[in-house]
Amino acid sequence: MSFKCGIVGLPNVGKSTLFNALTNSSKAQAANFPFCTIDPNIGIVPVPDNRLENLAKISKSKKIINTTISFVDIAGLVKGASKGEGLGNKFLSHIREVDAIIHMIRCFDSEDIQNVNPTIDPIRDLEIIETEMMLADLESIQKRLEKNNKKNIDEGQLKILEVSLDYINNDKDFSNLKIKFDKKQLNQSGLLSLKPKIFVCNVDEKSVKDGNNYTKIFTEKFGKEKTLIVSADIENQINGLELDEKKNYMEMIGLKETGLNMLIQKGYEILELDTYFTSGPEETRAWTIQKNCTAPKAAGEIHTDFEKGFIRAETISYDDFINNDGWVNSKMNGKMRLEGKDYIVKDGDILNFRFNT
Repeated sequence: MSFKCGIVGLPNVGKSTLFNALTNSSKAQAANFPFCTIDPNIGIVPVPDNRLENLAKISKSKKIINTTISFVDIAGLVKGASKGEGLGNKFLSHIREVDAIIHMIRCFDSEDIQNVNPTIDPIRDLEIIETEMMLADLESIQKRLEKNNKKNIDEGQLKILEVSLDYINNDKDFSNLKIKFDKKQLNQSGLLSLKPKIFVCNVDEKSVKDGNNYTKIFTEKFGKEKTLIVSADIENQINGLELDEKKNYMEMIGLKETGLNMLIQKGYEILELDTYFTSGPEETRAWTIQKNCTAPKAAGEIHTDFEKGFIRAETISYDDFINNDGWVNSKMNGKMRLEGKDYIVKDGDILNFRFNT
């Protein structure tokens, strides 16, 4: 599976600049006026994982295939989007299709880049976006709960919609729904306010290491757990450098990780994802799965026939595979296990599936 993150925010906060940096492209038009991005740009990016090269070296693989993440640059939102203001209707339809939302927040001063509001206020800007998404959810819930539509909704979804309506009308904390209901059911509801979120504070170069007053105020209110400090301009500059130059430049400005790596790590964390590997002479490949995924479900990521005909999974942990120099020695040294249908795949497992055709 690949996961899709939508980059959202008010106009001119740096969404398209970040998108171009993350995807190493110039797909998204970045200009100094609102609604520069009208239709969403989509970029598919390989997920960096040093373990792949280590495995491929041992297996003498002909090729390496990374798992991927998709970034979607979605048109800037404005107050009133839920009523169709600006590009509101398009924005809201595009954002329903993503797995997680990257909130791009402007945390820098600049006379050269227009701001849709008279002042820089990260908290206000985020609340505008969150409010518009909640209002869109309210309209969606009300329509689905109309008598004519109720009969088409199963009991579980009906309960989620009724409780969500109560939460919106009474300004309750939406995150509590994740305690009340199953994650899969919540995802199926399609409600924007329930999508996992990452907050990206877009700063200038001098603030990229330690942040600034804007990021301090923002993290005091929304916490550091889901907040990243990134400079879209610096990410763009880094992308144009050779590997050694990139490393030296990052050391010079005190940057330990690229924005891409930080976003991927945070995305895996909030979406509760793991990676397993297949490795042999032909290829070494990474596969993305949900945490607590059973072996048959993991096999289904390769092909549905693997899941339907699943018998056993030959399983070696990453450390054992490396320490024993591959499949043969791992098996000889008792480090290969045969796991059945109830086995929960661990992050880093190297798997070979036995199945009936």
